[in-house]
Amino acid sequence: QVEKTKGKATMEKVQKSARAMSRLKRAVENAKKELSTAHSVQLEVDSLLEDYDFSNKLERSVFENLNKELFQRCLDTVSSVLTDASVTPKDVTDIVLVGGSTRVPYLQTKLYEMFDGRLELCKSVHPDEAVAIGAAVQAHILSTGGQGGGQALDSDESTTDLLLLDVTPLSLGIELEGKVMSTLIKRNTPIPCRKTRTYSTVEDWQTSIDVVVYEGERAHVDANNQLGSFVINGIQRARAGEPKVDVTFALDANGILNVSARDQVTAAEANATIKAEKGRLTEDEIDRMVEDAEKYRMQDAQLNKKTAYKTALEEALFTAQSKAESAGDIKELEELMDWMDLDSDMASLDDMKSRGRIIEDKYGIMVAP
Repeated sequence: QVEKTKGKATMEKVQKSARAMSRLKRAVENAKKELSTAHSVQLEVDSLLEDYDFSNKLERSVFENLNKELFQRCLDTVSSVLTDASVTPKDVTDIVLVGGSTRVPYLQTKLYEMFDGRLELCKSVHPDEAVAIGAAVQAHILSTGGQGGGQALDSDESTTDLLLLDVTPLSLGIELEGKVMSTLIKRNTPIPCRKTRTYSTVEDWQTSIDVVVYEGERAHVDANNQLGSFVINGIQRARAGEPKVDVTFALDANGILNVSARDQVTAAEANATIKAEKGRLTEDEIDRMVEDAEKYRMQDAQLNKKTAYKTALEEALFTAQSKAESAGDIKELEELMDWMDLDSDMASLDDMKSRGRIIEDKYGIMVAP
């Protein structure tokens, strides 16, 4: 609007002036609040610049159109909560509006439509006070060593009937062969938490393993965020699949992730510590990653099936090689192994299954993921 009425030069002056931008933001914030009850509002900022008084009429419809993307993100959050809780809109019995943005009529209308208009929105709770009270309860929980709340916060008695939990915003895991993500701590797991899984080697006589840590929701690590890595040396020297290495993720209340790996036989150990502020994603990036995971859910499920079948096919090939006697069989199996090493990543699941049928029909070894 400034550019339309006063030209580009004046607009650039406003953008470069911290004082002008601060005053303009305050005026816009007040206008947003007024538009919750009015259909239009007059924005006025006297002496925005030395020779410029800003004045502009803002209609609610224009405000809603300008912020449509932000409003959609709020609705996407509601959808994500329902998905994470494994419930449908029909399972919900009450909708309580909490937070200043819930005063916006557009959001209220869309939320009402999301639940097919069968539920009235509960507006009896003060949206701002609810946020403040929730923060106070959480502070009390932290100050009492993680116990609950529910009574007066200034009470000397320990309270246990209410508990607010921090959760992990994204799943945490490590990279496996084929750049597959193996999740140890799932998204929305309450923290602090500790999870352990056992892994093994993919090559004969392997004595070290790279442990690469990721956060994200995608099946392929290339679409996730790498947090760190370390190497564990001195693991049991044996054939592929025989060594047992326990990988443990311990996430504390401050968001600090401790990752350790320990060989069950040799007791060799290695670890890494990943702090909450180091290499972690912003809130916007987390939202985008969750949206992408939902968008590519079917594609990721197909990748998981392909990876599981590939692992089973490799095991069947190793078994067939140990039983092969004729030169023809040995050559055929070597060609299949070469195909697995060079071309399987680009192959479809059907291509893999066609080769799996050769192992099943000719050598009698079932390929079962």
